Parts: sequence; C-alpha cells; structure tokens
Amino acid sequence: MFTAISIVVVAFVASFILNIPIVIPKILFLVLLAVILTDLLLLFRTRKGVSGERLNPEKLSNGDDNEVRIQLDNFYAFKASLTVIDEIPHQFQRRDLNFKIDIPSGERKIIRYYLRPVKRGEYSFGAVNVFVTTPIGFLSRRFRFSADALVPVYPSYIQMRKYELMAISNKLTEIGIKKIRRIGHNQEFELIKEYVSGDDIRTINWKATARRTNLMVNHFQDERSQQVYSLIDKGRVMQMPFNGMSLLDYAINASLVISNIAIKKSDKAGLITFQDKIGTMVPANRRNNQLSHIMEVLYNQKTAYRESDFSTLHSFIRRKVSQRSLLLLFTNFESIYGLHRQLPFLKSLANQHLLVVIFFENTEMRAMLNNPAHTLHDVYYKAVAEKFSYDKKLIVKELAKHGIQALLTAPEHLTVNTINKYLELKARGMI
Repeated sequence: MFTAISIVVVAFVASFILNIPIVIPKILFLVLLAVILTDLLLLFRTRKGVSGERLNPEKLSNGDDNEVRIQLDNFYAFKASLTVIDEIPHQFQRRDLNFKIDIPSGERKIIRYYLRPVKRGEYSFGAVNVFVTTPIGFLSRRFRFSADALVPVYPSYIQMRKYELMAISNKLTEIGIKKIRRIGHNQEFELIKEYVSGDDIRTINWKATARRTNLMVNHFQDERSQQVYSLIDKGRVMQMPFNGMSLLDYAINASLVISNIAIKKSDKAGLITFQDKIGTMVPANRRNNQLSHIMEVLYNQKTAYRESDFSTLHSFIRRKVSQRSLLLLFTNFESIYGLHRQLPFLKSLANQHLLVVIFFENTEMRAMLNNPAHTLHDVYYKAVAEKFSYDKKLIVKELAKHGIQALLTAPEHLTVNTINKYLELKARGMI
C-alpha cells in the first residue's frame, strides 16, 4: 500500500514539475482509493473471518521438547494470507515465533512448533496474534485468540511415560536401556510351567516333569514390595548448570522415572529431599495415587543454596525408615575431601540399607581434557581438569572400598544409568 501511495504522490509532483495533465494523477488516486476500499470491504465484511486456537498440553514436561499447535480456520470467501505471532512465556527468551501461512477458503491448517522449558514453575502464554491479508495485500486485519493461558512446567513426565512402557513390556534390553547381565535368579518363586524353547534348562523341575511326563520348569519373578527411596540433595552443589538445566532438575526428572518404574515392578517408591535440613518426605508406598503425589512434591522443590547437611539426613532416615531399603542418593562431590567429610554418615546408612551414591561428571572438564593444549595457559587448565577428573574416579573407589554402591554419570545419561543400576541390583538380589 505504501508503495502505491508513493507512486501516486510522485505522479502529482511530476505533473506539477513537468506540466503533465493533473487528470492522470487524479485517476491514479481514485483507483488507489477504490482498491483500498475494496480491500477494506473484503477484510471486514465477514465478522468472523478467521478462527484460531492454541492447543498446548495442560502441563509442560521439563527438559523435553513439548509440542504446541495453533489451529486456524479460514471462513473468508478467498484465499487468505496469514502472519501468526504467538506470545510465548518470557522464560524461553524467544522472539522468532513468526509464521507465514496461506489458507484456502473454508479450510483448516495447523501450525506445530516445540518448546523446551528448563525450569519448573508456572509459564504464562499471551495471545495468538493473527494478521490477515487479502490477495490485494494493501491492508491487514488482526485477530487475537487464546489469550492469557497459564501452564505449569512439571518434572519430565514424557521421560517417565517413555521408560514406563519399556519396563512394562520388558523391552529395556532390546532397545539398549538395560545394559547389565543377569546374575543367577531372584529368590521369589512364582509358578511351575511347561518348558518352551528358550527357557533355562537349569530351572527344570524333575519331580513335576515325572508327574506330567512333559518337561516342567520353575518360573521365578522379581522380588516385590521392596522400598526404593530417592534422596535428592537440594544444596548449592546441585545448582551447577548443564544444557540449560541444573543438576537438581536432572535429579528430579530421574527420581520421577525411577519411582514410576519401581511401582510398575511392584516395589514401593518413596522420596526424601534435604539440604541444611530435611525438606519433604513421601513414605514409600505403591498405592494408586503415589506417583501423582510424588510428582506434585517434586514440582514444588526449590533450593536455598545452602550447604547440605548429611548428618541431618542420616538421623532422619534412622528414625523414619526402619525397613531395609534401596536408597538412591542424588548428590554431587567435586573433590575427595568433600566426600571424606560426609563418609561417616554414608557408611552408617550403608550398614542398614543398600545405598547408591549417584553423582555427576563435569562434562565441560571432560571436553577440555579431549582438546589439545597449545599454550602454557592451556597446559595449566588441562592439569587442573585432570586433577578434578582423577578425584571423581577416586571417589568411586573410596565408596566401593566401604561397600557403598557408586554411580558416576554425565547429566544427560542420568535417567538411563539410574534405571540400569536399579535393574542390576534387583537381578542380583541385593535389595
């Protein structure tokens, strides 16, 4: 439109300077006015020319790509060109959600995009702004839909559902999640059944075989009703960022997944959070609403950036957890000296329970170790990184020396490695 107005203005100026008949610019002006009025009529004659709606989940999954859809319907009698701008929450710091789309008359189209939150909490969406233009393209009309939607971001329930299906169908081995070798058999007998190809011949029940004249085998199942507690350290050591998320959020996501799998495996899942004092405790159980209760508790976890007090955790567990349980302690040790301060409390917990200390590799230091050193400063930095990396390996050996299970993992592999450790311990009958 502005180009057309400029042409008309130039025509008037040229007619004045070059002594061209004024009737020509006047005709151009009238044509322009008629086109603008036509465009205006096409846009505003239909009261509801375009209908739209943002279709997003009731809650978003932290650390995952969440699909958001914008559904648009064209009720105009012509093919409409749309510019769609969605006002997403400020936490994403994105200003590039600008979509251009053409919709024929009477048809519907859906725009899909993905958002990856990295913090739990409430996220406020604004409106979906749709600017419509006709084939003339001089004017545009704005429509606003789905304004002021508040969506909470919960721990990663997408990962939870993913691994839940794998655990139920026993496909963890097939897809490479379960990387451990089963050692022996669990002690809980289930039934005697007929031998089929693939059964372990060492489980043949010869007495039942003699009675039935068919090969019969004993069938064992995973031991059930064992308590599995996720102990989450909320202290300042867990605030180190990785790929936009803190180690605390990685631990929260992994705790939700392992709690779900434990319940599906007929174990009891519980939760304890702590820093300088005990935060929240969810007693181990496998009731129907246990997982939703754990999810709500995890959603509200925050840190005060204080020093973690393992003596308080030790005393609390001795009072509240009387049955031998699997304790999955999500924390972080950066040096062997940091471990030695807490080792007496960890040893005491390991005497009564099966304790697994889960802590994190420093992936940035690992990347530094893989890069060649070209300057003297690079040599110094690499030497310091070697020292920290060596300390992490010493921590694993020190824990193993005192009979404490240890799991050193990169943050992105935390969930898978925790599942593997849980399944390994159950297969070995250690819980």
